[in-house]
Parts: sequence; C-alpha cells; structure tokens
Amino acid sequence: MRLKIKRVYEKPEKEDGTRILVDRLWPRGLTKEKAAIDLWLKEIAPSTALRKWFSHDPAKWATFKQKYRQEVKENKDQVAILKEQLMRGVVTLVYGAKDEEHNEALVLKEWLQPKPSESTDRIT
Repeated sequence: MRLKIKRVYEKPEKEDGTRILVDRLWPRGLTKEKAAIDLWLKEIAPSTALRKWFSHDPAKWATFKQKYRQEVKENKDQVAILKEQLMRGVVTLVYGAKDEEHNEALVLKEWLQPKPSESTDRIT
C-alpha cells in the first residue's frame, strides 16, 4: 500500500495515483479541473464542530488527533471506501489547509500506516 499526502494547491502529478480530497469543504479558489480530484470523501473529514474547535491551533494538535481518530474509527463506510482505493494502488490524500504539519490528512495517513512500534486503534 502506497499512501501519500499533498496540498490540493500543489500541481497534480501522475505519481499521485488516485487523488482523494479529505476536506469537508471544497478548497477556495480552485476549479475541479485544477484540483484534479478523483474522489471527494467529505464524510471522512473532521466533523464541523471538531474542525471549528481545532481551528489549526498547534496547541490543540494532540487532542485534535485523538478526537479525529475516534471519528474516523466510527466512520466505517468511508474507511472502507478509502481502504478499497488503497488496495487498487497509489493514493494521495489531498487537503486544503495551509498548515502542512497539523491537518487531517496527516492524521489519516498515520492511522492507516502506523509505525510498527505504535499501538493503534485502527480498524483492520
């Protein structure tokens, strides 16, 4: 399984494989053609309440990750779609946030590809 992440504003490349937007809202100022999204999984994005609470505040990052992982764990239908895409080949999780170190795509990637030493609450 090859999984990557990328900002939606970066130029799409063939190496991206299937580009899956993991934001609840469409990225500002981008047409569907420029975004080159193959699949938009709105429902796998953080809930509106969680997204607004987090507001990309790095001080809330650890708590955000924990709460978002719980939301993902409970979202079995969207997880199944994502895992199906991963079985087909390279997938790039695409997100719109400016913050490249604190966003939902990072949490999803960690959750789907944990380090061998980590204990995890993933769905297998």
